[in-house]
Amino acid sequence: MSAPQRRRWQYIALGCTLLLALADTVQSAADPGGIWLTEEERRYLEQNEPIVFVSQSRYPPFEFLDDNEERHGIMVELAQWIATEAGFHAQLTDTVFHQAQERVMSGDAHVLTSFFYSEARDRQFDFTQTVFEVPAAIFVAVERPDVARVSDLDGKRVATQRGDYAREYLASLDIEIELIQTDDFASAARAVMEGDADAMVGDEQIVLYYLYRSGFHQRMKRVGEPLYVGRNAMAVAEGNHLLQSILNKGIEHARSSGALDRLYGKWVGAELPGAGVDWRGYWPYGGGLALLVVLIVAWNVRLRQAVRHKTAELGLAASVFSHAREGIVITDAKGDILEVNEAFTRITGYRRDEVLGKNPRLLQSGQQEESFYQSLWKELLEKGAWEGELWNRRKNGETYPELLTISKVCDRQGQVSHFVAVFTDISRQKEHERQLQSMAFFDSLTELPNRILLADRLRQAMLAARRSGCQVSLAYIDLDGFKEINDRLGHDFGDRVLVVIAERLTSALREADTVARLGGDEFIIVLPEQNDVATVSVLIARLLRRIAEPIEIEQTYLYVSGSIGVVHFSPEDEIEPEQLIRQADQAMYQAKQAGKNRFHIFDAEHDRAVRGHHESVERMREALANDEFVLYYQPKVNMSTGEVVGVEALIRWQHPERGLLAPASFLPVIQQHPLAIDLGEWVLSQALGQFEAWAKAGIRLPVSVNIDAIHLQQGDFVERLRAEIARHPSVQHGDLMLEVLETNALEDVTHVASVMKACRGFGVEFALDDFGTGYSSLTYLRHFPASELKIDRSFVRDMLDDPEDLTILEGVLGLAVAFRRGIIAEGVETLLHGRMLLAMGYQLGQGYAIARPMPAKAIRSWLESWRPDPAWRQRQRARPEELQAIYAMVDHRACAAGLLHYLKGELADPPTVSSRKSRLEQWLSALDESSSRGSEHTARIAALCTVYDRLAEEALQLKAHEDDEQVEQHTRQMAGVSEELLDLLQYWIDASEAIQEDP
Repeated sequence: MSAPQRRRWQYIALGCTLLLALADTVQSAADPGGIWLTEEERRYLEQNEPIVFVSQSRYPPFEFLDDNEERHGIMVELAQWIATEAGFHAQLTDTVFHQAQERVMSGDAHVLTSFFYSEARDRQFDFTQTVFEVPAAIFVAVERPDVARVSDLDGKRVATQRGDYAREYLASLDIEIELIQTDDFASAARAVMEGDADAMVGDEQIVLYYLYRSGFHQRMKRVGEPLYVGRNAMAVAEGNHLLQSILNKGIEHARSSGALDRLYGKWVGAELPGAGVDWRGYWPYGGGLALLVVLIVAWNVRLRQAVRHKTAELGLAASVFSHAREGIVITDAKGDILEVNEAFTRITGYRRDEVLGKNPRLLQSGQQEESFYQSLWKELLEKGAWEGELWNRRKNGETYPELLTISKVCDRQGQVSHFVAVFTDISRQKEHERQLQSMAFFDSLTELPNRILLADRLRQAMLAARRSGCQVSLAYIDLDGFKEINDRLGHDFGDRVLVVIAERLTSALREADTVARLGGDEFIIVLPEQNDVATVSVLIARLLRRIAEPIEIEQTYLYVSGSIGVVHFSPEDEIEPEQLIRQADQAMYQAKQAGKNRFHIFDAEHDRAVRGHHESVERMREALANDEFVLYYQPKVNMSTGEVVGVEALIRWQHPERGLLAPASFLPVIQQHPLAIDLGEWVLSQALGQFEAWAKAGIRLPVSVNIDAIHLQQGDFVERLRAEIARHPSVQHGDLMLEVLETNALEDVTHVASVMKACRGFGVEFALDDFGTGYSSLTYLRHFPASELKIDRSFVRDMLDDPEDLTILEGVLGLAVAFRRGIIAEGVETLLHGRMLLAMGYQLGQGYAIARPMPAKAIRSWLESWRPDPAWRQRQRARPEELQAIYAMVDHRACAAGLLHYLKGELADPPTVSSRKSRLEQWLSALDESSSRGSEHTARIAALCTVYDRLAEEALQLKAHEDDEQVEQHTRQMAGVSEELLDLLQYWIDASEAIQEDP
């Protein structure tokens, strides 16, 4: 079978393969994703993570490093895909081929990402199933016609990659060669082109990828049939059957889901072309042979068959002319066509009779300027020949590229008599070049520039900005909600969504702007020549609206949004393109953290803070490993009876240099970070262990533990908690309470509620911590099965000075009673706080007035010495008029403090002037003046209120007239009156309390 026929059948086979792959992809889109692993395989991954894949640094398109030292290739992406689907962490590394094998054999790496199978290698490695079959072939320089088959390698210098199977294959042949081993196939190809080797043997796709990518495809050619077909697979060290099984499952899943076909289409596409047969290299030898034949024939028949000889010679020339695959045109000295061959007709579409006598310029496409043809003719007449590429036009109007050689023919007098042009249609070669360029620089799905082309355009934009003084803006886009579409509807829908988004972004920008796809659902936009970066924000906002528009696919409306990070480059900035991209990526992450569907502009100060945050996280990880964390315990009590109802476990960091650190100094660093899960697991284990230790010592103290949101939202939280409790048999129902921040619980009501219900099923209670700082919605209270509310300490701390906090305490207590929830007040810092809370109806409290957090060993002695303050004992809830007095006292204290601050110039605007217009007036009005209880004191309180109001009004008038001395005098008088007024109110409250206790 001839080479063109073979290629034709290969294209047919490739088309069939693509159709089958497409059908398989559609089928797999309906199947659930993921790779099923056995328990033993999962344990292996947990014990050995990360799984280290070692790849070759120069083995494109299967695995290689690009100009930015980033790994790419089919097998690299397949390894990442398997790791994602199987749920383990993969670490990618690279080296040269022979060192990659040594790293797996020494245990420094787990997997050879790409390795050809052979019996000799199978004795040292365990191979996965074959991923791809790769033919190997002979490559030589185009000017070498003496090597066409493997037998022609006998006595030659043959280059190949060190450690490649080609060495074993060549050794098995009955030929003598000088083997030249290089680090990679690219080096082997250079050895051939530089004359250090006569030929090379290598994998077709890798060698051709390098030749086309480097522009050397016209300097080398592939000859002969494939020598062998290598089975490319992954490999692990001999005996590592568990990892071999995991990888086999991943490869099979990639094949059945269509992912393998997509990777092949992305990196290889249509069959890479060979260089073909360059007949020009054979003309000297063929001409010499023909001349020899002619001379022999002429010598034998010169005398007897002179006429027949001439006839045969002309017939041979005519046959060559007619059957040549190249188009041939013969013109006279003026350039008019005298003769064309059949290939001319096939290529151009013109019949012979249509062009005879006409000038070849009828084929001109118009894509070359007149100066091009002037230069062509000048070189042709001066040098006798011209060779090059140009575009011509067929009869049907279609343009095509051709490789053209024109020779000048002179008569015996040296005058031009004819011109002979030989040309070849190189449309297919140009198409292959376009495909290779597209593979190298454009995304195969969206046809947008990829990372390589993006880096080049960004670098050019930054250089231009430094010359012009303009700025460059960079926008990093990540789609919100795209993963859900992929998971729910399949990759086909996801790909179509990406194409729509790419079109929307492109249509919304200028021609000078660049939209690139980095991979997945991430895009980058380069906006060069920006004179006013403020306009960029308007553009980004418009892009956000454009992205968020509904996408209709097969009568289904899909919705995504975008999180965009923006960074502005100024000419004076000393920064590289990749660093600029990373800054935009960081800003995008900030936008996503802030709620998605928005943009965030990069801030250098924030960047430094992020780097510091990363360092802090790593230091905390070390602290957890070094056992530097400890638990302190703060009691929770019934303030009226003195009963200790439990303790709260509070983490502390025993820092080697900084001493004992409170949670506020380190926990915010790991908020929403996976390390918070590890730390939460440690706290649960330590707290339950301490509970058991107390129980064995005769102390039964229910313990409560704070749970971070990211920890609570883990899919296996319930089962892991159940297992932890099972390891502590002394823990019974109600002995463990988990405190969940109200604001965290509100992020996912349904999930948090289901977790709470599941945990309560095996005896774990829940409390909503810092209650009142979130929405405190009645709906949430109805859904959350929390048995206790913990009122936030900020409301308790300021209850004596802020009437609004007092109102919140009253409202939350009403909610707790209405929904039959327990309630506890945090932040009981003074005895007066406790008295006020008991008067309002709060029984349970926690704070410094009761006990500070203490080590576990101090709990016993505290229990023995703890007694509630006598003022707290058996304190009943206050009567309505007593509560009104408490509210009036707090209201007046806040109003008086605000007015004094204004008079002293510490506030810009005055608060409410008259205390009589506050709760104090309402309380005085509500009292029964005829009652003997406290009538003398209430009358004095009313009189003091009148005095205070008068002084306040006079002070404000003096303040308006800027009489500072009189203002200061009135301020001192007002402070005295206010202090006496508050003392009387407190006396009345105390007297009322005493009457209630002793009726």
